[in-house]
Amino acid sequence: MFLTFGYSKKTVYLPSQNWGTQQEIKEMANHKSSIKRIRSNDAKRTENRYYAKTTRNAVNKLRTSTSKKEAQELLPKVSSMIDKLAKKSVIHKNKAGNLKSKLAKKVASIK
Repeated sequence: MFLTFGYSKKTVYLPSQNWGTQQEIKEMANHKSSIKRIRSNDAKRTENRYYAKTTRNAVNKLRTSTSKKEAQELLPKVSSMIDKLAKKSVIHKNKAGNLKSKLAKKVASIK
């Protein structure tokens, strides 16, 4: 994040949803706490996106596994990852429960 202080306005450049591009926010509040909040929210969003993507990859790996032994080893790890996302409110707790239920059903159906 880049902070540029002009004479009358403060301009803050934040990363947008598209990688490599930046979004410009003008006329922000003139408080140190709001600048800090923007910085901390940016850091939290980046971390949450990383863990959510890592969990999605693990879920996809579990769904595509054909070996029952491998799937049974992966299930507790993936369930733990899903629980951690729900605990941090990255995903809703009901979605976490639904995901874990579907994955357990999938592992049980593998022969």
